[in-house]
Amino acid sequence: MSPEYVPLLPASRSSPRTASVSGAVFNVSTSIIGAGIMSIPFALKILGIIPALLLIAFVAFLTDISVEILVRFTHSGDSTTYAGVMKESFGPIGSIATQVCVMITNLGGLIIYQIIIGDVFSGNKEGEKMHLGVLQEWFGDQWWNARGFSILFTAVFILLPLVLFRRVDSLRFSSFISVVLAVVFVGISSVMAIMAIVHGKTKSARLIPKLDKDTSVFDLFTAVPVIVTAFTFHFNVHPISSELAKPSNMIIAVRIALLLCAVIYFAIGIFGYLLFGESLMSDILMNFDESGDAGGAVLNDVVRLSYAVHLMLVFPLQNLPLRLNINEFLFPKKAPLGTDRTRFVAITMPLLVFSSLAAIAFPNIWYIFQFMGSTSATCLAFIFPGAIALRDVNGISTKKDKVFATVMIILAVTTSIIAISININNSLKSENSLP
Repeated sequence: MSPEYVPLLPASRSSPRTASVSGAVFNVSTSIIGAGIMSIPFALKILGIIPALLLIAFVAFLTDISVEILVRFTHSGDSTTYAGVMKESFGPIGSIATQVCVMITNLGGLIIYQIIIGDVFSGNKEGEKMHLGVLQEWFGDQWWNARGFSILFTAVFILLPLVLFRRVDSLRFSSFISVVLAVVFVGISSVMAIMAIVHGKTKSARLIPKLDKDTSVFDLFTAVPVIVTAFTFHFNVHPISSELAKPSNMIIAVRIALLLCAVIYFAIGIFGYLLFGESLMSDILMNFDESGDAGGAVLNDVVRLSYAVHLMLVFPLQNLPLRLNINEFLFPKKAPLGTDRTRFVAITMPLLVFSSLAAIAFPNIWYIFQFMGSTSATCLAFIFPGAIALRDVNGISTKKDKVFATVMIILAVTTSIIAISININNSLKSENSLP
């Protein structure tokens, strides 16, 4: 079997382990950052700077604990996948629940990436204002730079070649470039915000949330799922750790990546909020159009294009575990996906087509983030790892593990229920207010 056909997650533990810690750091960082960074400033707008930054740090801390539990329980058992670990603890129901949550979370992520790519190239409309894309600014309105055409063109000529890679470690260089582009995006945004501060052009920003007759404390919970989603990468823990020379190094890679990503989230959250204040939109890239006063048109285009390329490079990392779980779900007794070219293509192509069409049909990322963060992402990030530790089928849970597991589950379930309830209530209010 040639290297390119080695399965993503082989059935045994004797697979080649050639990936480095640095490669794992970049792959984990890319899995974390994804599109979550786009809505972090909007979360600051809702929560205020201080509560939002504290929440980012707290979610990063809980994420580290949940991944450590997941990795430790994987090594103590016989499984090499997230679904497999859940099956060891809760039987087939646990495995199916995990696969369904991974499919929802990752498919939602793929749709969000393409929505943002469409925003960058062909613009979008939020409220009554139309925000132009880069291609529209350069060439005006043309049939070939319409939103749908831009998304489909990107899917066929850029995303398709990337999703045909079968091993995570094959993406380590694209992940490195992706992280660099995310840092470039944050760096330019920070410089623009500092220049605005120097010239006294920054927008007003709240340190604490604004509560009035139209906004209650429960409304603040709608931002929590967005930050949870921004730190959810648990679906890639097993694919990445399975290729490390020492799987125990996964914890080191995760902690470095979490620290890096938290710093990036802090920076873009604060500087993005200072740049645009109350005019912030759910996708901050839409604020960087030619009508904005954040800087010159060239600099604005560099910001948007750098992050669009970043998302293109993140796309295959989100696609890999999704494809794997669909294969496991539909063909549990078949040979590993990497050994069957026909099945590999038969799963890959419909995923790309469906996510592209959905990105054209659903243009707003905030609501998708909220849905995932309140349901599937919360389960993958906190509820399932906590449940594994409490179930403790291998008898390795410490008292500390069980305390943290209980806290994670209670907080996750409580915030999700509140966020879902508030979103449903707000939707009903919006419908009732329509003429």
